[in-house]
Amino acid sequence: MISWAVTFLIIAIIAGLLGFSGIAGTATQIAWIAFVVGIIMAIVFFLTGKRPPAI
Repeated sequence: MISWAVTFLIIAIIAGLLGFSGIAGTATQIAWIAFVVGIIMAIVFFLTGKRPPAI
């Protein structure tokens, strides 16, 4: 989830630089939501002792 947050943050920065404020705002909100969900999942997995699957 954190990688998705970084991806949408980069999209938001590029869209903001190019003047697409609507797309930049939406991408920023998606990045924030993905970041929060990723942090919550990391805390839950840490507390339950689960690990993500190995790639």
